[in-house]
Amino acid sequence: MTDLSALGFDDSYRLPVDAPAPDPAWVPARILTRGRDSFLIHDGHRAIPAEMTGKLAYAATSALDLPAVGDWALVQVCDPSLAIIHQLLPRKSLLQRKTAGKKIARQLIAANIDTALIVQSLDRDLNLRRLERYLVMVHQGGIQPLVLYSKRDLVSADALAAHMRTAQQALPRVPMDSFSNQSPAEMAHLWSHLAPGRTYCLLGSSGVGKTSLLNRLLGTDAHAVRSVRERDSKGRHTTTARELIRLPGGALLIDTPGMRELGHIDAGKGIAAVFDEIDALGEQCRYGDCTHTVESGCAVRAALDAGVIQLKRYENYLKLQRETAHHEASYLEKRRRDKRFGKMVKAVMQNKRNRR
Repeated sequence: MTDLSALGFDDSYRLPVDAPAPDPAWVPARILTRGRDSFLIHDGHRAIPAEMTGKLAYAATSALDLPAVGDWALVQVCDPSLAIIHQLLPRKSLLQRKTAGKKIARQLIAANIDTALIVQSLDRDLNLRRLERYLVMVHQGGIQPLVLYSKRDLVSADALAAHMRTAQQALPRVPMDSFSNQSPAEMAHLWSHLAPGRTYCLLGSSGVGKTSLLNRLLGTDAHAVRSVRERDSKGRHTTTARELIRLPGGALLIDTPGMRELGHIDAGKGIAAVFDEIDALGEQCRYGDCTHTVESGCAVRAALDAGVIQLKRYENYLKLQRETAHHEASYLEKRRRDKRFGKMVKAVMQNKRNRR
């Protein structure tokens, strides 16, 4: 392969015209995998193990400034077994979330994704509230969503139709489809969603069939599939690391581990996109800072009372608004503390040098 466009490269990834000219020895390459301190990149000719420069690591102010799977970067190829990552190219999109647990920090999942394939299982994994969380994350990152309902062979045609009707009523502008890994015709139809040179990612909880789908698309059993517990249809994380894979038809796919927590930091744009009907009604409220809870003249509450907005959707909207505001405030406070600590350390070191 010598054509970078086959890896998804286009003019949107080039440096701005007013940016300093890079070293002529640096070439564009895409990051395929990321380890703790190492990477695997592809320069259009071959995959090469890579490391980033200390300068790039030192200049990073958060995890978002570091290379991620899917990123395009300028690299220096030293030999067939080593490349050096010097600079990241502008990102088209960015998939991130709050780190799992109590720690308030951003976790970068992948970059430069065109479409997120959000997989839910038709047998037991149906949850519109969780789906809304995935959609907030996807829209916040500037990524187009496509919801795929797996294990179609495990439900009746009537049950499938009822679920699709409910989901599309709640999310009328979100494209959706269903499939069974056991049906060659349905898998052939699924290929119609995957275009050569475009980048997709698989999202969804453990046990929904992401790895089985990946194996069917690849035509191999290269990725391990673990059994699902019968009592609750939950599976362990089969995928443990993110990897950019080129499918036989030329589409590019990033597999991701199942996510048990989907926290958000500063996700206002994503919430507005997913709950657009509530956001639009908010413009009609009497008060500009209306919380849509107790204020008089609230257009959102009026629509809720009239049955225009579903109660559970409204409650999830408020929950996500509170959550993202809390996490953002905590994140900013942590950044301020870290900055004050950094200044203190710098001052102490300067005093030590002055005493010499």
